[in-house]
Amino acid sequence: MDLLAVLVVISALLVATLSAGAVILLRGRLQGSLSFANVVDPSRLGAGPLGTSATLLQFSTLSCGRCPGMHRTLSALANDSSGVNHLDIDVTERPDIAQHFHVVQTPTTLILDSNGMIRTRFGGVPSRDVVALELSQLTEK
Repeated sequence: MDLLAVLVVISALLVATLSAGAVILLRGRLQGSLSFANVVDPSRLGAGPLGTSATLLQFSTLSCGRCPGMHRTLSALANDSSGVNHLDIDVTERPDIAQHFHVVQTPTTLILDSNGMIRTRFGGVPSRDVVALELSQLTEK
């Protein structure tokens, strides 16, 4: 095989690899964005109603050491904001809920708009200021 043929084969393999990688990456992004299109119905989770402006939906477990502190923070933010509810779902005995919402760590917090559409997702313990900033985008309209 001459040098030109080797370069053509290598170039073709490179293009095929990059194309496959782009398709895989794009497919992952689309599936991730589709999961954010979930509309949450709190009554199906055994929780209270949505807030008229926004809802802070927290997923916790009994063994989570950081969940009580996050609960206090989110409750305080909800109390300080008109039309905002805070709902806390214990997924200890509800693995179906954890699986549906892809909860891999607790606390996990979702910020929902007034229709129950997921607008923001936090895994772990975000700062109060970060949550307040995200919440303000829904409540200051």
